[in-house]
Amino acid sequence: DYTAPPAFSTTAPAGQPAGYANPAFLPIADPQCAWETTVAVVQDYFRIEHEEPARVVNGTPVTGTIRTAAEVSPTVFEPWRHDTADADQRVENTLQTIRRQAIIRVTPAQGGQWVDVAVYKELLDAVKPEHAMAGAATFRYDSSLVGVVNPIAGQQVTKGWIDQGRDTLLEQYIITHLLSRGGQPAPNTMRAQDR
Repeated sequence: DYTAPPAFSTTAPAGQPAGYANPAFLPIADPQCAWETTVAVVQDYFRIEHEEPARVVNGTPVTGTIRTAAEVSPTVFEPWRHDTADADQRVENTLQTIRRQAIIRVTPAQGGQWVDVAVYKELLDAVKPEHAMAGAATFRYDSSLVGVVNPIAGQQVTKGWIDQGRDTLLEQYIITHLLSRGGQPAPNTMRAQDR
């Protein structure tokens, strides 16, 4: 049965961005064409690290997966990159190190594909700001000694990445971009560079 994609909404419950449902129904019946369209849209935002196409095996739909590389998000000085949803997030990326990674799942259905877009956001938990010069000659008491088994020259010791949850706003931009490529009219809230 064909299921029409939900209409773009400009109102949403508190804490949720306005937009399409996620997963969204992509009304492209040809699985190969739908997969290539999805890959092309994802490449506009992220560098793809691994992809396994969706397919139907013996009448059973097998979900395909696109996994992107976890990359440091663009700053205000990188306007050509699209992996941040708005200016506020670019300012945030400029003031602290944040990275994003996307995992897209595509499941074949009658008359099209269900596409689930998940963008994960992480904050770098560093011992000190990178390339900080002030106070480098003084004794520091803000951290304990950290043993490093295989040090790599030029890299600071980090405590790791702190999960910041999902970037639902960027997910909506990717879904909107994907559906517009699949024949859905782009809503007025879509960014100009995605049209």
